[in-house]
Amino acid sequence: MKTLLIVMGKTTDKHFIAGIEDYIGRIKHYLPFQFVTIPEIKDTRNLSEDQQKVQEGELILKHLQVSDTVVLLDEHGTEYRSIEYAKWLQKKMNTVKRLVFIIGGAYGFSQPVYQRANELISLSKMTFSHQMVRLIFVEQLYRACTIIKGEPYHHE
Repeated sequence: MKTLLIVMGKTTDKHFIAGIEDYIGRIKHYLPFQFVTIPEIKDTRNLSEDQQKVQEGELILKHLQVSDTVVLLDEHGTEYRSIEYAKWLQKKMNTVKRLVFIIGGAYGFSQPVYQRANELISLSKMTFSHQMVRLIFVEQLYRACTIIKGEPYHHE
């Protein structure tokens, strides 16, 4: 199964970049993984939040294939404990060709992106910066991979 993480806008904090790159390198030992950055929309001063979401949504949808299983990281999504998430991921590994996770922009997702999504996942009830969510997500994906393989990274 190929796995992608699509994000809006580049990561700018050097500490987050280093952590993200570290976990991406680790994840690639377990499954094909690609981190896709969609450049931020320029000159958003004259755009409403909805207009910005629509433009970002159009860019996101261009990266998707018809057969993709699309999972949005969204505050209204299902929350999993790490063990549960690993079981969920294992099922996807057995049934899906390409699993695409998406972290949207500051205002969330447009309606067409929600309509395209197969599932929503929430990392926490707390709010994190979009930069931080990227690091948390790749760490949790790596953790799930080690749980699936029975490796000692995760402790109960």
